[in-house]
Amino acid sequence: MVLKKRLLIAFLVLLVLVALVLGIDYLQRQRAEARLQNSIPAGSIPIIQEGELVASFVPDDLGQLAIVSFVDDEEGKTQEGWMLRDVILLYMDIDPSKVSGDVTISSSSRDKSVTLDWASINDPANMVMFDLSGRGTLKLVSKAAGFDLRDDWVQDVDRIDLQFSEKE
Repeated sequence: MVLKKRLLIAFLVLLVLVALVLGIDYLQRQRAEARLQNSIPAGSIPIIQEGELVASFVPDDLGQLAIVSFVDDEEGKTQEGWMLRDVILLYMDIDPSKVSGDVTISSSSRDKSVTLDWASINDPANMVMFDLSGRGTLKLVSKAAGFDLRDDWVQDVDRIDLQFSEKE
């Protein structure tokens, strides 16, 4: 009976410790996210790499990039804007041929995100690009297989996460 009580007490102590560690981790993540949101101007889209803010931009900042366009197959509408590749290269000091990894583009208001590999973003034929919506927000559009339908596109983009590594 004494052994049973000791095991129960040990289990409860272990459970409390795990809950404490998870709670502290959650609070630290929430504070880091709040600091990130407070460090960029309102309406800016942050570019995050490994949890660190690399840059932020608003659509007006993209005026220095080349404008590209394509006609989507689904509705035959012209999509016009800036290549995601060019936007990333504008703010990141990387050699596009020596990078691999994934890019996650998300919209918190739409609760939607997509993760694309750098090779498909870097391929001009895929036309992975930002288009300005009628409301002045950015939407991610593409002709890439598996991401070429309007329902797949991400509207109201408000975050870009990079998971890059350099190729040897």
